[in-house]
This record gives sequence, C-alpha cells and structure tokens, in this order.
Amino acid sequence: MSLFRYTLRLTGDADRAADIVQTAFMRLVERPPREEQIRSWLFRVATNTAFDQTRTLRRHARLLHALPAGASTGDAPRDPAHAAAQNDERQRVRAALERLSRRDRTILLMRAEGFAHREIAAAVGSSTRAIGITILRALKKLERELRLDSVT
Repeated sequence: MSLFRYTLRLTGDADRAADIVQTAFMRLVERPPREEQIRSWLFRVATNTAFDQTRTLRRHARLLHALPAGASTGDAPRDPAHAAAQNDERQRVRAALERLSRRDRTILLMRAEGFAHREIAAAVGSSTRAIGITILRALKKLERELRLDSVT
C-alpha cells in the first residue's frame, strides 16, 4: 500500500500509479533482486518506471504539438455508405459459408487464415495430397452459394 501511495504522489494520477505498481511487482516475479531488500528494490523500480513513463508522455506531447495544423492523428472517419456496404457483403459471405458443410467451412476458413495444406488436412482428417482438390471444390460450392444469394 505504501508503494501505491508513493507512486500516486510521484505521478499525481491514480491509474498511472496502479500501472507502475503492477509493473514493479511483475518485474519482481520475473527477475527478483539478488542481495537487496525487496522493499527498497520495488521503490527503485517504481521510481524508474514513473520517470520513464513521464519522459515518454512528454515526448509524445512534443511530437503531437509539432504536427502541422490539420494533420491527421488517426484513421479518417469511415464513409457510412461504404461501411454499410461492407457489412452487407460480410453478412452475405457469412450466410453462404453457413450453408456449406462444416468440413468445407472449416477448410475455407483455415485457408483464409493462412494455414498450410498439411495443417488443414490434419484438422479435417484428410491427406495432404487430397486437400488441394478439396479446397477447390469447397471454393466452387461457396461461389455457387454466393451466386444463388445474389439472384434472390
């Protein structure tokens, strides 16, 4: 409790103080001091962490202040019409995937996540040699489902 009070007085921010105390105890667990009093070691780690954070916050503030007027500090707002169209397309593909067999859906989703053919084969109980053709067939089924969906 005294470590928290100390870091709170040091930073003036309860959230930062809690983060600093957590960091100090995490370091204690990860790399305990050798021949040193744990209490003083924790206070030193907390002090150093607080000063490091302060330097980082100041550096970020300087960088933000140095940005030209009108410079973007984040992503541009999404166009609502584009976002709605993307959401509709996502739901359409999700519905088409749901109409496939569980096996085909698993194969296509694993492929989309970048799994190797041997990993997909192991997951669905197939041979690596056969999985390429199985993927092509599943893709054709998905394409057919998407075409049917766009007609209706």
